[in-house]
Amino acid sequence: MNLKTAQREDVKLRIGISGASGTGKTYSALLLAYGITEDWTKIAVIDTENGSANLYSSLGNYNVLALNEPYSPERYIEAIKTCEKADMEVVIIDSVSQEWQGTGGCLQIHESLGGRFQDWALVTPRHQAFVDAILNATCHMITTVRSKIDYAMDVGSNGKTKVVKHGLKPITREGLDYELTLFFELINDKHMARTSKDRTGLFSDKPEFLIGKATGKKLVQWSNLNSLKELSSNEIKECTTLEGLKHIYNKYPALKEELYPLILNKKRELENQIITEDKIVKHGTDSKE
Repeated sequence: MNLKTAQREDVKLRIGISGASGTGKTYSALLLAYGITEDWTKIAVIDTENGSANLYSSLGNYNVLALNEPYSPERYIEAIKTCEKADMEVVIIDSVSQEWQGTGGCLQIHESLGGRFQDWALVTPRHQAFVDAILNATCHMITTVRSKIDYAMDVGSNGKTKVVKHGLKPITREGLDYELTLFFELINDKHMARTSKDRTGLFSDKPEFLIGKATGKKLVQWSNLNSLKELSSNEIKECTTLEGLKHIYNKYPALKEELYPLILNKKRELENQIITEDKIVKHGTDSKE
C-alpha cells in the first residue's frame, strides 16, 4: 500500500435527469449530450419509452437502440455494451425506471422469486451489475428517471395523522443518484431544472435554469480538466493580442480561477511589449526629425 497526493484526473460524466411526464427529460438529455460531444452521430439513445427518442430526430442524426420488455438488468447491460462497441461518446438511457419497476425489472424479478426479504440477495447483485455498467462505461452516460409524487403519513400539531405530499420521488432503487456525478431535477413543463446533487460545483446554489448545449459544454470542460489545463495554458503562451487573451478566458469557464493568474501575467507581458514597440517607433520618428 502506498499513499499518494490527491490529483484530479479526466473523468467520464455520469449524469441523471429526473422529472414527471411532460417535463422534457428526453429533449433535455439530447441537448445536454450534444453540448458534450458536438457530434450527433456520436450520441446513442437506449430507448425504453416506446420510441419517444425518435420524436426529436429533427435535432440531428443521433442513434437509437430500442429496448423492449423484459427490462431486466442484463438486457440494459447488453444495450450499454452495444453502444460502447459502436464507439459512442455519449449514451443516454431513457429511462432507467423500467429496470426497477417495468415488466421483467427488479421488482417483478423479486416477486417471481417469492417476494420475501431474503430474495433480495439474488436481485440486488443483478441491479448492482447494471449500476456498475453505467459507472464503468467507456463513454459519458446520461440516465433519465421517471418521477412520481411522494406521499407520507405525518403527525400534525394537533396530534392527528395526515397524508402529506413530499414532492417528486425518482422511480428507481433508492441511492442511484449518490453514484452519479450530477443529478438534475426537472420541476415543471417549462423544462426548468435544478440540481439535487452536484460534484462539479458548477450548478450548486444556482437559480433554476434550462438545460441546453451550453450546459453540456460546461460539463465536458470540467470532466476534461487536466487536458484543458494543458491546452489553455499553451494557448495563453502563444497568444499575441489582448483581445485574444479575453477570448481564451471566456472560452474555458470551468477554468477561470486557475487561468486568471496566467492571463494576468501574459497581459502584462503584452502591455510591456506594446509600450516598448511604441517607444521604438517614437524614437525612430524623433531621429528622422
